[in-house]
Amino acid sequence: MQSLWTIGERAPEIRAKAWLPKEGKIDEFKLSAQKGKWVILAFYPGDFTFVCATDIEAFMENYEQFEKNGAEVVAISTDSVFSHKAWSETSPRVKKSRIPLVEDFNKKISSDYGFINTDSGAARRGTVIIDPDGIVQYFAIHSDALGKDVDHIFTAFMGLKYVRDTPASAGHVCAVPANWRLGKRALDIDIVNDIGKL
Repeated sequence: MQSLWTIGERAPEIRAKAWLPKEGKIDEFKLSAQKGKWVILAFYPGDFTFVCATDIEAFMENYEQFEKNGAEVVAISTDSVFSHKAWSETSPRVKKSRIPLVEDFNKKISSDYGFINTDSGAARRGTVIIDPDGIVQYFAIHSDALGKDVDHIFTAFMGLKYVRDTPASAGHVCAVPANWRLGKRALDIDIVNDIGKL
């Protein structure tokens, strides 16, 4: 199923129940309430599965860095919020997580974002990065058998954040090159004088 947006467009609203492990309760999650923050949507196929638990664990290893840099990480699957709660309370990997687990039991979110697997009915594994204005800046979807590379996702987020926080001046373009890592220089291209060097 195709998504309702493309890169550079506003992300579809999300309004759903979520298990909030930090607060230890079920409450509503609204994407629009996150305005002013970066939001990392981590889609995964299902609770109580082996690879999905490693995704959550890997995000928790980087959670403080995401949070420190103004990003909220949110995990989404087509399970019910009660399944999320039970998984969070019983899985050794997920138990230590502080990441909200959003319910998509009616599959609307996964369908809106183009993540629904029409064969299984579950969400596909992938990631969406939304900027503080609610605009989609990054989209990745891949095999369910491949866990997320959270180091790459964090680098992609920081690269997007750098570009946003370093606005290009007149006649210049700011961008990050291939294989960019934190601490490396970005590209500051003079459109008139540097175009022939590209």
